[in-house]
Amino acid sequence: MSHTEPIYRTTPARTAKMMAIMCGVCIAGGVLFFAFWDYWISMPPGNQMTGPVAPPAVATGKTIPVTLRFVESPDFRQLTFNALPGQEGSNPEIHANVGDRITFDVTNGGISFHSFGVTPATEGFGSILAGTEIGSASNPLKPNESGKSEFIPTSEGTFYYICTVPGHRELGMEGKIIVGPKAAAPTAAAPTGVSHDFDLNFVESSDFRTLAFNALPNEEGHNPDIKVKSGDSVTIKSANKGVSFHSFGIVTNPDDPNSVVWNSAIGSATKPLKPNENGQVTFTAGAPGTYYYICTVPGHAMLGMKGNFIVE
Repeated sequence: MSHTEPIYRTTPARTAKMMAIMCGVCIAGGVLFFAFWDYWISMPPGNQMTGPVAPPAVATGKTIPVTLRFVESPDFRQLTFNALPGQEGSNPEIHANVGDRITFDVTNGGISFHSFGVTPATEGFGSILAGTEIGSASNPLKPNESGKSEFIPTSEGTFYYICTVPGHRELGMEGKIIVGPKAAAPTAAAPTGVSHDFDLNFVESSDFRTLAFNALPNEEGHNPDIKVKSGDSVTIKSANKGVSFHSFGIVTNPDDPNSVVWNSAIGSATKPLKPNENGQVTFTAGAPGTYYYICTVPGHAMLGMKGNFIVE
């Protein structure tokens, strides 16, 4: 019996060619995936489900500056902060309250490599709290190098500042941070009748990698600290001397451009100052504490448009 319909077949050569193409695609995809492994794991998708996120710390306005120095015994059997065991000032204990801002200025005074962080864990070198790191085990501070970080505790308890290089905590590089309940928040003083005028102008580096107020880093007048009294009247004048768009505000959190206080904004991220435009704002300084003046256009504070605004 003969077939009236055509029967489609392929040849072994065509099948082998198809399989080779499919294998090539799979291999190329695998190479690309593993070549960019650091990228895939560094930025998780925005809708990725994560565990519960701790609420941000509510700053009390109190800042506790802490200066630490990595020190080592000559035989390297004892590692500590500031002084060796038995000497005054070894691994100083820090006392704070929930919401206080603890700032760390850490220097490597030894001959080995060290790194720094704050952890709630009673042992080991993991569970380092974000924002407290200075260097890391894979990128530590070399001798005589230094760095800064900060810690705003959100809960009571005992925390530890440590060297995060494996083994160094066990050899003695560990100090305690005792955190008590949140203290009463400071309140704003009545108007003092004292007035201040400040000029804070937006400037940019030619490659736009560095943004600042008044002058670029290492130039005179760069991001000046401003100090006023609670209840003082403050006038800020800002001129956009760059080529991008900028806006201004006094904030409680430099990482949150929406935390503007005292109606201190000049422009906004959606209505910024254009190049060569300027603006000004007058407000009354509120409760004592450390605040920040920033460019409130997202990302600009991270690139350097950030300074301290201290209310005493």
